[in-house]
Amino acid sequence: MEELKLQTPVLVGRSRVEVSPDDKICVLGSCFADNIGDKMAELGFNACVNPFGTLYNPVSVCNSVSRLSSGIPFTEDECVEMGSGAGLVCSFSHHTSFARSTAEEFLDHANTSLAAASKAWNEAGKVIITLGTAWCFEYIPTGEIVSNCLKIDQKLFRRKRLSVQETSVLLRNLVGRNPGKEFIFTVSPIRHMKDGAHGNQLSKSILILAVEDVCNAFPERCEYFPAYEILLDELRDYRFYAEDLVHPSQQAVSLIWNRFVDFAVPQSCLAGLEARWKEARRSRHRNIH
Repeated sequence: MEELKLQTPVLVGRSRVEVSPDDKICVLGSCFADNIGDKMAELGFNACVNPFGTLYNPVSVCNSVSRLSSGIPFTEDECVEMGSGAGLVCSFSHHTSFARSTAEEFLDHANTSLAAASKAWNEAGKVIITLGTAWCFEYIPTGEIVSNCLKIDQKLFRRKRLSVQETSVLLRNLVGRNPGKEFIFTVSPIRHMKDGAHGNQLSKSILILAVEDVCNAFPERCEYFPAYEILLDELRDYRFYAEDLVHPSQQAVSLIWNRFVDFAVPQSCLAGLEARWKEARRSRHRNIH
């Protein structure tokens, strides 16, 4: 009898850019970057993960890299009071998880993180970037593209969608200015359904085309890992999604991580990685007696 196929496999292959637990790695981008970063931390990879918090659009990712490269501390004029009566201070460069009660507390926390992350970035040889959306928010009073709107009145922001050309230029400049680093790009499999199904597809398509362009421009230093395609095409059943039917379930994250390991981790590291995984599972086990 003919074998019954229940999935459409996404062929991944092997990456020219490899990452191992011994590499110094920087992971930046959307929620899926956090997912991958958590897996790396659990298995003992030397990875700096989202030192400004979660980043969604290419402009914010590139701005963050510029700040990491320079290491220039944040100053009081970059502090922003959050809206909706939050009573907290943050900056347009950070996720709200960095917010603190006063500007002094925020700057102390932000600059302590920046100093460590800047050192990690400058020493890193491998970079993993996950892009979430081509949509950006521009703060009208300054024209700044923000990483987070900080619950401030939406009338003060202009929403714009980057073009393929704009995104490609940003990514080409990012890679070109860091000749000593190798890059793996992914597009987040998390759909941005506030834009509607069609709007989400347009946004993701822009990101995919731009990443394709930069990988063609720097073929020896850039690779694309198809996390988006694996979830939407291979794991399309809703049992692989969280309750919101948008984010991947933990099982899906683990499956995609396993595909990433096959894609990017050297064969010589796999036995050691398996041993670390078993040790991590044992460490989570609690004796009930």
